[in-house]
Amino acid sequence: MLQFYLPKMFGTWEKKGMKKMEEYSTDSSVEFESCSPFSGTQTALKESFSESTSRLGSLKFRSPRSSMENVSDAQTLRVFVATWNVGGKSPHSDLNLDNFLQVEDPSDIYVLGFQEIVPLNAGNVLVIEDNEPPAKWLALINQSLNKTSGVDTFNGPNPQPDYFSPSQASSRKSISKDLKANGSLLFFQKPSLKKVSRSFRTEKKRRLKTCNCPSELERKNSKDSCFGCQEAYLGEDDSSSEEDDGSNSFVMTEITTNQLKYSLIASKQMVGIFLTVWAKKELAQHIGHLRLSCVGRGILGYLGNKGCISVSFSLHQTSFCFVCSHLASGEKEGDELRRNSDVIEIQKNTQFRKICKALCNRIPEKIIEHDRVIWLGDLNYRIALSYSETRKLLENNDWDALLEKDQLKIEREGGRVFEGWKEGKIYFPPTYKYSNNSDAYAGETVTSKKKRRTPAWCDRILWHGNGIKQLSYIRGESRFSDHRPVCAVFEVQVAVLDGKSKKAVSSSNMKVEIEELLPPTTRYSS
Repeated sequence: MLQFYLPKMFGTWEKKGMKKMEEYSTDSSVEFESCSPFSGTQTALKESFSESTSRLGSLKFRSPRSSMENVSDAQTLRVFVATWNVGGKSPHSDLNLDNFLQVEDPSDIYVLGFQEIVPLNAGNVLVIEDNEPPAKWLALINQSLNKTSGVDTFNGPNPQPDYFSPSQASSRKSISKDLKANGSLLFFQKPSLKKVSRSFRTEKKRRLKTCNCPSELERKNSKDSCFGCQEAYLGEDDSSSEEDDGSNSFVMTEITTNQLKYSLIASKQMVGIFLTVWAKKELAQHIGHLRLSCVGRGILGYLGNKGCISVSFSLHQTSFCFVCSHLASGEKEGDELRRNSDVIEIQKNTQFRKICKALCNRIPEKIIEHDRVIWLGDLNYRIALSYSETRKLLENNDWDALLEKDQLKIEREGGRVFEGWKEGKIYFPPTYKYSNNSDAYAGETVTSKKKRRTPAWCDRILWHGNGIKQLSYIRGESRFSDHRPVCAVFEVQVAVLDGKSKKAVSSSNMKVEIEELLPPTTRYSS
């Protein structure tokens, strides 16, 4: 296809040369030999192109972590991470998450991963997932983090979140009355997850900047755009799994975020997996490069009943990745190998899209490339003992003996999975499987060996990278599902540039992006 563009490119080189070279110089795989009709001009372009790309190839690319050389300060932040398999149950209106979220000892960032947020039936797996339960969970999380007391979280004949504060109740009644008079009841149908997510986001169009690379041109060109980046804000495709159908549009415009202490940074659903990230409002302006990636590992090896959702973003000069996964189930011998395979395929196939063209900053595209990585979820690893042997050790509270037979520990120590990752010491009982609304394991009440499940630490949290210190690793005691939630609090180091260092990096970015992309004849002319 390049042969059709060559005449135009040479005819307008002086006017658009820089733009064209920027497009082609980043792709060294372009084959000019295929342009035989223009062999006379081909050599000149190839020589010019080769010199430009050779200079580009000699550049030393650096990731955000290398900016530590210019860092004058390192902030320490608290990150709360939790994983919870909720067994396909939708939350009820009086479910209080304060203890679960440890709101009395608040963190700066909250990362919450759910599994089986909807029943894993054929309708949700093969057709379209129900996104009403995630909307309810978001409302409950917001209620605890932002202390929206007095809000009737679920109201109406069809339970749905009510996102109005008490002061807005009267205005909503009048709105509802007007809508009924006009026959516009569609405004109060089941909530759109995308609309609900937007209501809890930060101001400024309720979207985050796609890129927060330091640049002098950022101030000159646009308040919200970054030089070299494709777009100013995170796209809607990276925020929710549901298409924007326009419903609830009038209602949602009534919601303000001025009083929120925490803003919703990201939320994503893939069938039963749901990942949501919240941050203190003052941190939101420093978050950029926000991207999401989903990998299905369920039916046929790619459907979303199993798999993961990963979120990537940069905070100041440090890159973060959080992976929420639900791995292959089963307690037969050899099932752990399927789980190992899931982890390997997730790391291999998770690919974050390119959103930043700044040559000085290579934004991570793979999980392991990030500075700080935390992996959470129902990993489904079991205990390599019989039910009776496991029960005996449980009765004696012999956690050490049980952990020696933990499949995840065995597989990690054997170098077959999560090599180089860390996990905190487990001081709590197995989190699976409990009888309904009970503190008794399911095996104690089930007579059929076929339905009996050996207790196991299915729900885990691991991390990778430096600058991470785990402060706590506990389980919650909610009887909501057959799993107990698992929570961890981390202290993480975040690199911050001061004004002088930021200006230096900005100048470096501009020099590379402008000067190095110019063709030789333009670059050295005065």
